[in-house]
Amino acid sequence: MSDLVCAQCGHANPIDGNFCSVCGAALVPENDESRTETHSAIEFPEDDGAMLVVVRGENAGSRYGLGAPVTTIGRHPDSDVFLDDVTVSRNHAVVTCEDDAYVIADRGSLNGTYVNRRRIERQTLLDGDELQVGKYKLTFITP
Repeated sequence: MSDLVCAQCGHANPIDGNFCSVCGAALVPENDESRTETHSAIEFPEDDGAMLVVVRGENAGSRYGLGAPVTTIGRHPDSDVFLDDVTVSRNHAVVTCEDDAYVIADRGSLNGTYVNRRRIERQTLLDGDELQVGKYKLTFITP
């Protein structure tokens, strides 16, 4: 059997997968006629406008809602998005909600914060953006 190709991002996933390991979209075999609609792989609680999904790292698959005005990312155990690895600074980055937009800002981390493979100091996030914090890769997803 061949891999399932994600209709959202084009990534080849194992045939027995239900969701894309890169973007989280639902995987539907081409011969599956029982589904006529495309559904989001992630259901959003009403109070969360967006979330970060870990796609690479020890806790791959973890989801972090961005419902609070400020979400901290780092190696400190009190971080909202706790990424436990020496490549992540204790207070690495912060995501804030500003005027209905989500903005990520690096907090002077040693290894930097990257959005779509570009090092940033501060940037507005768009649906599907790939974040890299240390060795972790996360995807920003909006409902």
